[in-house]
Amino acid sequence: MPEESGNIEAQRFGVGVPMQEEPFYVRGSNHLDWGMQDRLSRMFNPKTGKTVMLAFDHGYIMGPTSGLERMDLTVRRLVPHSDVIMCTRGALRATIPPTFSKPVSLRVTAGSTVLVGDDLFNECIGVDIEEAVRLNATIMAVQVCIGGKYEHVTIRNLVQAIDAGNKYGIPTLGVTAVGREMARDARYLGMASRVLAELGAHVIKTYYCEEGFERVTAGCPVPIVIAGGKKLPELEAMTMCYNAIDQGACGVDMGRNIFQADDPVAMIQAVRAIVHDGEKPDKALEIYETLKQEG
Repeated sequence: MPEESGNIEAQRFGVGVPMQEEPFYVRGSNHLDWGMQDRLSRMFNPKTGKTVMLAFDHGYIMGPTSGLERMDLTVRRLVPHSDVIMCTRGALRATIPPTFSKPVSLRVTAGSTVLVGDDLFNECIGVDIEEAVRLNATIMAVQVCIGGKYEHVTIRNLVQAIDAGNKYGIPTLGVTAVGREMARDARYLGMASRVLAELGAHVIKTYYCEEGFERVTAGCPVPIVIAGGKKLPELEAMTMCYNAIDQGACGVDMGRNIFQADDPVAMIQAVRAIVHDGEKPDKALEIYETLKQEG
């Protein structure tokens, strides 16, 4: 107990000064618990409200993808330039030093590989909440196939992850999977994103569409980050990134368009210039070419 004598009497109560409070800056997250907000604040830059996520979880369905044959040689060079890394628990433990101190979007669903084709979205929860806690996951990534054969299965996976994460203060990233039979248009992407948000996902990862994407982001009450998708020429990938941010996306979660670029390190820095600095595609391409020559 403090001594009664010798203490300075408390006087600085700021009487008449309103309590300093401010809304949480991540969309749709103002009423979340402190732990949830803390994790989201590590994902989304407080100055810009946006994020550059590096996805390299492709191997869980595709094996040694081009550009990810040796993750210790390729991914580790990219991690310092990312805001968040999205990966599987195996890749995280085997190749990413804990000293990198980057937020982790942990892939927690697992299922069929590309070898089985039509059953690709028949997934289950492959990582339980205790494992996510052990790995200090910042967010858990769950793939959901709205409108597909396994819609009910993947929705159940999402709900289970959300419920478990809510107990431990770990948010959930809902990933909208798109099968061959589904159009990647604003109507479908908007519906899929809204459904995942309504079910409780805290962040949505979906694809960009050229027409009506602003309606997709406007109709979703939580942040949307876009998937990079297939490998595009560098300027096309940068243009897609710029347009998505301009139309309301809160970031990108790119994989192949970064680690399969001619110069992956230069590419991720150019993408950062778009997302966080508002650079236009032509300027970002200049940054890319300059860094490529210097590297």
